[in-house]
Amino acid sequence: MTLTHLREKLRVQASPARAVATQRFFKTGPGQYGEGDQFLGVSVPKIRALVRETDDLSEKDCLSLLHSKWHEERMLALYIWVRRFERAKKDEALRRRIVRAYLANTRWINNWDLVDTSAPQILGTWLLTHDRKVLQRLASSKSLWDQRIAVVSTQALIREGEFRETLELSRRFLNHPHDLIHKACGWMLREIGKRDLARLRQFLDRHAAKMPRTMLRYAIEKLGARERRSYLSSGGIPRPR
Repeated sequence: MTLTHLREKLRVQASPARAVATQRFFKTGPGQYGEGDQFLGVSVPKIRALVRETDDLSEKDCLSLLHSKWHEERMLALYIWVRRFERAKKDEALRRRIVRAYLANTRWINNWDLVDTSAPQILGTWLLTHDRKVLQRLASSKSLWDQRIAVVSTQALIREGEFRETLELSRRFLNHPHDLIHKACGWMLREIGKRDLARLRQFLDRHAAKMPRTMLRYAIEKLGARERRSYLSSGGIPRPR
């Protein structure tokens, strides 16, 4: 399928009403985190269904999709990269190219759904066997999305029982001003708790009093009611308005 044909298929499935609702959901208004993002109004399952038809799409065409003003085209580009990365288990060179392209183009991975459906699968999986210094570079970026990529990519490490990077980033972002980073850290802490409850409790015992309320709520979601109440009563700083 050519890039032109692929874009035509997306537009055939577009819904103006869905586009309007999605723009509200992803906070695209002035001053909001997704300011200016534009949507065609295509559902995620329909976007995913197109991925298997893109094997002949060139790397240049994938970048063209990623650089699109349309959110769904950027999402499709990332799904293509995820599929190619996962299928290239024995092709180190291809995986390296995908990771390099991913890191060079994070300015277009610019909403939480785009981050969450690509960072663990691509960058996180790569970091299982490669240097992890890039996480600190991303965390030090002024970009909210680079910071979220750093946090969410560690989900791949958590799945392998490696928690150090997640815990370091969660400590680093205790005073972060944005709710989307609080949610990401809390989500990853909760994932640690599913595998090692003692490590989660250790982190909470040390930091609950300083944690943003949203981060804390996400982190303790799977604990028992009494334990949740105990942590909430001892900490959880409300997010500044």
